[in-house]
Amino acid sequence: MAKKNGTIMYRCSNCGYSQPKWLGKCPDCGEWNTLTEVIMDKNGVSPAGLGSALSEKSKPVSLETVTAQQNVRFSTGISEFDRVLGGGATKRSVVLLGGEPGIGKSTLLLQTAASVAKTFNGKSNILYVSGEESAAQIKERADRLKVNCSGIQLLSTSRLEDTFDALEELNPGLVIVDSIQTIYSAEAGLIPGTVNQLKYCANEFITWAKNRDTVLIMTAHVTKEGTIAGPKSLEHMVDTVISFERNNDDIRFLHAQKNRFGSVDELGIFSMTEDGLIPVTDPTSLFITKRSEGLPAGVACTPVFEGSRVFMVEIQALTVPAKATISRVYSEKIDSGRVARIAAVIEKRCGLRFSDQDIYVNVAGGIKLSESSIDAAIATALYSARTDIPVHPKMAVFGELSLAGEIRPVIKGKQRTKAAVSLGYTTVVNPEGTDGTAKAADIKTLVKLMFK
Repeated sequence: MAKKNGTIMYRCSNCGYSQPKWLGKCPDCGEWNTLTEVIMDKNGVSPAGLGSALSEKSKPVSLETVTAQQNVRFSTGISEFDRVLGGGATKRSVVLLGGEPGIGKSTLLLQTAASVAKTFNGKSNILYVSGEESAAQIKERADRLKVNCSGIQLLSTSRLEDTFDALEELNPGLVIVDSIQTIYSAEAGLIPGTVNQLKYCANEFITWAKNRDTVLIMTAHVTKEGTIAGPKSLEHMVDTVISFERNNDDIRFLHAQKNRFGSVDELGIFSMTEDGLIPVTDPTSLFITKRSEGLPAGVACTPVFEGSRVFMVEIQALTVPAKATISRVYSEKIDSGRVARIAAVIEKRCGLRFSDQDIYVNVAGGIKLSESSIDAAIATALYSARTDIPVHPKMAVFGELSLAGEIRPVIKGKQRTKAAVSLGYTTVVNPEGTDGTAKAADIKTLVKLMFK
């Protein structure tokens, strides 16, 4: 029966056999009642070489009759990766992993493939598709990392058609594409990395993964600003977008910018070693500088929440006379607009001038901070830097600072206090002041408590 948008066909949901008439029993696999109505688009070509593309004919259904499907997860074998994914990899999901060159994306995914292969124990294949490196290069990395390659199928190609031939043959439980910018299809041209190629190839991969109990992980190149290169629609198409970042040392940070199956607040922390990426399971004091003497002026410590964990971080500030008529704020890990706002509140409420100063703010360890609880610590560090008066080394502070100079409560105050006390801080200044801690209701009280 001819249609404007294609021809009606009937496809077996079990084996994929299709024919123009409905039958109760599939002639190919012998299963009953498995033929469903699909549309054959003559203008679309299946990348697996199956001829005209077949797509399910969509029909409206009542929402109340739909049965919610529980997400089926499996562990990647890497605790920090599982944390960022929301508790493990979800079947029929697509993950997009972005990071700058040389940060360790391929290392992380090769270690993940080896760990998952051990979990599957031969029950399912793992396909690692590399469009950037040869098989010998990947094997060399595997030997250096001392990972078990059993159960991992490797395909070094940039052609989408070759990849889909392997997918149909192996039907793997985990597919890794490194990277999506290197894959091309003759249907979208011969140059990889173009907008059309990215959309076409990514859509074919996603469509394949959504129809099978598999997990697809694609790596992506990033621009010099740190964002994923290519059309923004690529991030909308996938289920999870993960950013891989680093500080100046060997510490790597993994966090989700989008996650349909979990929280985007969790932070995964790794240490890059000769044996690969090692998860940092207890990073509570990772971002605190160890000193034999007291704190220098311009330093304040604060407990912050990243997902379900509390970290103690050190905020550093420096003020110097402005070199031009207009003062400037230099801050990479904390929004410079927030720093300027807090400096304005101190100048207005405490009479300490910052308008003629250049302000530099940094976070020890290179972690980026955005939650409102760090306002009080920023204010403390700025006041200390401007007056050249150091804070007592056993004091910590947290709280949100309003434009009126008030110190406002933040969530999970007791957990923050407990984490600070467990690390040896004898005084924790916060807006609530519970459990024997010091209470600061406004910026003036905060200054008196921190610099008494």
